[in-house]
Amino acid sequence: MHQNKSITEFILLGLTQDPVKQKVVFVIVLIYYTGSMVGNLLIITTIKFSRSLGSPMYFFLFYLSFADMCLTTSTAPRLLADALSAKKAMSYNECMTQVFTMHLFGAMEIFVLIFMAADRYVAICKPLHYLTIMRRQVCIILIILAWIGSFIHSTAQISLALKLPFCGPNLIDHYCCDLQPLLKLACMDTYEISLLLVFNSGALCLTSFLLLIISYFVILYSLRNHSAEGRKKALSTCTSHIIVVVISFGPCIFVYTRPATTFSMDKMVTLFYTIGTPLLNPLIYTLRNAEVKSAMRKLWRIKFNSQNK
Repeated sequence: MHQNKSITEFILLGLTQDPVKQKVVFVIVLIYYTGSMVGNLLIITTIKFSRSLGSPMYFFLFYLSFADMCLTTSTAPRLLADALSAKKAMSYNECMTQVFTMHLFGAMEIFVLIFMAADRYVAICKPLHYLTIMRRQVCIILIILAWIGSFIHSTAQISLALKLPFCGPNLIDHYCCDLQPLLKLACMDTYEISLLLVFNSGALCLTSFLLLIISYFVILYSLRNHSAEGRKKALSTCTSHIIVVVISFGPCIFVYTRPATTFSMDKMVTLFYTIGTPLLNPLIYTLRNAEVKSAMRKLWRIKFNSQNK
């Protein structure tokens, strides 16, 4: 990477400087990270090997869980290591890599949530054309477009980060590298770059959130013509999606829609987005989805029976 700077590493101040609190942070993050990896891996495995979960909704859920695993892995292992280290140093290249991966998988999560909402819209509002519109080839093309869009977004983010010159100090008041805290250390007027950041990340989060909310309002409005049983099933699915959308987009909008401003609570909001949300998503989709729970039980029974033979 081109290094437009005079410093070679950054020092992360982390969530706290208190040694006792750092150990508490380590335990909590370890529990959340382990739970997130196990929960999302369980969903991925269940969808991969269960024939009953072959619909487009679960195809997209597979990639949502994959994006969640990668997003939390982009920050959690480093946070765990720093919680046990006296000096929380991160090289320039490592910092830029973290910026890229966080935004790559964060954007992937956003695009997948949009496609999941589109899938529910077609299933509920155009049920007779569902199998034609949401056929397998279309879903694969949408996922490819999601990867391309995510790569373009993260490339734009890293391009902004690489333009920043760093002359010192090198203390980042955060537990991870992101553009907002890096802007505070740059040896230049960052107003223009902060506006570009809002236009890139902020607009992506806010526009996507508004589109999703509007789409779910349309879906819920169209349910008035369905039977009571159909409304109940559709509401159960849509409620899970809406909860995930709110907890995913809320922190994103809070952090990235304001230019050149940082708050003390930014670290906790980012922590919830990168570590808390990837844990909550599998819990929401499994606890509220009878098909996923049933498929999981069948897989466990098959595995248990095969081990006993």
